[in-house]
Amino acid sequence: MDGTGQKGEDFAAGALADAGMEILCRNYKKRWGEIDIIAKDGEYLAFVEVKTRRAGSLVSPLSAVTLQKQRRVIATASAFLQDHPLDLQPRFDVFEVVTQGGKTFSVESFQYIKGAFCANEHNRIY
Repeated sequence: MDGTGQKGEDFAAGALADAGMEILCRNYKKRWGEIDIIAKDGEYLAFVEVKTRRAGSLVSPLSAVTLQKQRRVIATASAFLQDHPLDLQPRFDVFEVVTQGGKTFSVESFQYIKGAFCANEHNRIY
């Protein structure tokens, strides 16, 4: 991962913690995918995909979370839940970070989208 992506993830983790969420894990990896942040949010277990883009990028951070990426996150989340059974409702979120141009990392804006995508019992994405 490039430095900008890592800094975006660090920013997101800090913002989620500041909002009262408990960060349980970062960069949980399986051979088929990775989840950037796993956090407890009340009764929910949030699987958070962080996308960082520069202001003016052609593709928004949310649009960069493709159907294929969603499927990999869902499969990885299933593995996490098998390894770490928790009595929490899973939720798939996206944390968008938009940075200003330039050489130094500077957040222009961010948006946290709870329930950005879902998986039903047939593993379809809504």
